[in-house]
Amino acid sequence: MRVWTILGWLQTRRLSKLGLVGLCALMLAGVSAHAALRAIVDQQAKASRNAAPPTGYEAEDHFPGSAYFYTADEAPVPARGATGTIALPDLPLPPGAATLAPDGSIHPAAPFSLAYASATDRGRALQCLTTAIYYEAATEPDAGQRAVAQVILNRVRHPAFPATVCGVVFQGSDHAGCQFSFACDGSLQRGTPGKAAWLRALNVAAAALGGHVMAQVGMATHYHTYAVTPAWNRSLVMTAAIGAHFFHRWQGWWGTPAAFRQSYVGGEPVPGPLARITPTPVIAAAPPPPAAPKTASAAIQPAYAQASLPVAPRPAADTLPGDSQILDRWKDSGKPLR
Repeated sequence: MRVWTILGWLQTRRLSKLGLVGLCALMLAGVSAHAALRAIVDQQAKASRNAAPPTGYEAEDHFPGSAYFYTADEAPVPARGATGTIALPDLPLPPGAATLAPDGSIHPAAPFSLAYASATDRGRALQCLTTAIYYEAATEPDAGQRAVAQVILNRVRHPAFPATVCGVVFQGSDHAGCQFSFACDGSLQRGTPGKAAWLRALNVAAAALGGHVMAQVGMATHYHTYAVTPAWNRSLVMTAAIGAHFFHRWQGWWGTPAAFRQSYVGGEPVPGPLARITPTPVIAAAPPPPAAPKTASAAIQPAYAQASLPVAPRPAADTLPGDSQILDRWKDSGKPLR
């Protein structure tokens, strides 16, 4: 009834028949689009009501971080969701360390301190640690982010790793052998970090650098997600499973608190991947030119003669007169008068 009323009103306005047809077509199209959209919404709501609730890991509020999602293009980069590893330092062990009995207990690390660091070192350490927490555990639970921060600070104190926070975070990025995959796989160039997630990682990093200890991971220096099993996993001791990560320490004396004796002395490098080192090709030195053959001095003179060249005359014997030829009356010439 309302439609016919509108049409009658339009006729009183003396609209053409073509205009009326177009207006009716637009009205019908709008009604059809509204009905189709309503059907889609109802179908999605019905599907969500009938879907099974998430269970296990999917029901928890975390994810493995960017290191889990991106694969590096170069082989030396660690596997997705796992730290790299490094050879133990070739340093003398204390007496009895080689025969140390296996110990499965967890020893909390000592609080980390930047009390004697310069303002520049404190700022750079905070920037690097925040970056690592964000890209390795962006939406892990708070405990998972604190555990990742503890692993990095444990490495700073271990003689197998650099003695700075930025040095640990970006270790190996100068030759595509990164210890943390985000430093080599291009994650840092994939856009600006989210503000809320970055501030959350910043708070965790500040607390860790201020002395907060994640005691559950103990002296862990490695971790990996549940989705991967790196080769070093078989030779290390697992200390904890927090969020999406499993944490490990070295076996024997190198995994005990006594081994973490490296002091923090500052000197933080500029935050960011290190400049790539391009191997300089070794160019063999050119061999020296061959020495010219020497001609015997006795053979030089005959060679001139054979070539029909004039031979230099030898000096004649001394033919100068032996006695003076000046007359006696001229011998005193040139002498001063007395």
